[in-house]
Amino acid sequence: MKRIALFLAALIAAVPLFAADTFVVDKTHSSVNFKIRHLVANVTGSFNTFDGTVTVDSAKPAASSVEFTIDAASVDTANEKRDGHLRSADFFDVAKYPQITFKSTKVEPTKTKNLYNVTGNFTMHGVTKQVTLPVQLLGFGPDGRGGQKAGFEIETTLDRKEYGITWNNTLDEGGVVLGDDVKVSINLEMNRKK
Repeated sequence: MKRIALFLAALIAAVPLFAADTFVVDKTHSSVNFKIRHLVANVTGSFNTFDGTVTVDSAKPAASSVEFTIDAASVDTANEKRDGHLRSADFFDVAKYPQITFKSTKVEPTKTKNLYNVTGNFTMHGVTKQVTLPVQLLGFGPDGRGGQKAGFEIETTLDRKEYGITWNNTLDEGGVVLGDDVKVSINLEMNRKK
């Protein structure tokens, strides 16, 4: 009897989603990373504290939605002095603008399988702009404990100056210390909310 119950639970978990389901970030298996040009190379970093929900309607993808929040003070480039500078008024000004947020307003399937254009309001450093993010659905699957997982990947580029983050230094020899474009990579493993 126990085997039958376990089999039925696994079968139910493996069934594709047909109604709207809400997924929450599994923080131990997710990451928010970025890189920016510094002189002649790229400096990489991440945000260690973030949260989000994705409501997935498999039957009607346009009815799906995304909300995501990043704690700006959790920026981490593996250099304490640089991280302190990034938290200051020269960059994220975390005392004044503690969160970076995204809230979707529209979800559109593209011609590429499992790739969606997710448009919404992105707020950073007190500036809100409408952006469209390419969101790759990596798949759904059971988590081995009777629950359901979903995987998503987002890669995009932001111009930091559009959000009022303009600090830079000009070099005597010409050029500047930092580039304007920030490449962002977000990988999310999410758990279906029970």
